[in-house]
Amino acid sequence: MGYANGLLCPQGKQPLLSFGIISDVQYADIPDGCSFLGVPRYYRHSICVLQRAVQKWNQEKPKFVLHFGDIVDGFCPKDQSMIAVKKIVDEFDKFNGPVYHMIGNHCLYNLPRDKLLPLLRIPGHDGCAYFDFSPIPEYRFVILDGYDISAIGWPEDHPNTLKALKVLQERNPNSDKNSPNGLVGLERRFLKFNGGVGKEQLEWLDHVLQEATELNQNVVVCCHLPLDPGASSFAALLWNYDEVMDVIHRYSCVKVCLGGHAHKGGQSVDSHGVHHRVLEAALECPPGTDAFGHIDAFNDRLSLFGNDRMKSSEMVFGH
Repeated sequence: MGYANGLLCPQGKQPLLSFGIISDVQYADIPDGCSFLGVPRYYRHSICVLQRAVQKWNQEKPKFVLHFGDIVDGFCPKDQSMIAVKKIVDEFDKFNGPVYHMIGNHCLYNLPRDKLLPLLRIPGHDGCAYFDFSPIPEYRFVILDGYDISAIGWPEDHPNTLKALKVLQERNPNSDKNSPNGLVGLERRFLKFNGGVGKEQLEWLDHVLQEATELNQNVVVCCHLPLDPGASSFAALLWNYDEVMDVIHRYSCVKVCLGGHAHKGGQSVDSHGVHHRVLEAALECPPGTDAFGHIDAFNDRLSLFGNDRMKSSEMVFGH
């Protein structure tokens, strides 16, 4: 592995594990546009970012790749959604190893869960997209489904849809539930394009973290939606990030939470010493620029080596 952007391998040690990272590809075969805040978006170019990422990962040989959600964009014409998702999955499949996907709001704008999860090979159950895996004995990765309770993706009469609509009705008085107008501070997270983690998933998370503690594993929690206000705009947070973090903070095994969704990226360390790193979006890379990277995992830290617009960062456990 190369050590770029001023980061050094600690004490000359070899990492226990390396893995590739990319977020918010949001591909669509449409002209460039911009976000509701006016930030430029390069819908066709994002596949080029992914292609260069895969090429580099195949040179670096990380053990696996994590994609943090939003594989296609919501502006992708609906009759092209399946084609677009398959096209990006085919590019990911050129990586010589496993790829683990998370679902994001743009994924769910395009396809219902029953079609999306098999396409992304997400090993969920009952339509949910949360799972965990342990690539080496020292580490466990926990993938959360941030749209478990959501007004998008489930059938209209599904209990999780109805729960989500109730949350939005109670917490967001705007007729457009994607508008944060009038919402103050942390209340700005109660938008339709965000979602929450349900009770069963919280119980599952508690069980997984208990098991990881017994096995003395370092845990990395991954979710499309950010889990800490210090690392993200309030309008991009998981609805019940506080409940999720209450479970996480019961255990000292969780060292880092990684996320996407808030395209400009961000980083923080919370009151319990857990690092939060939100990844910069591939979608917002002007032609010729990139946003992807790889992370080297050691016993005491994660070292993120970013390319171009993805910032490199060091996450030392307990600091």
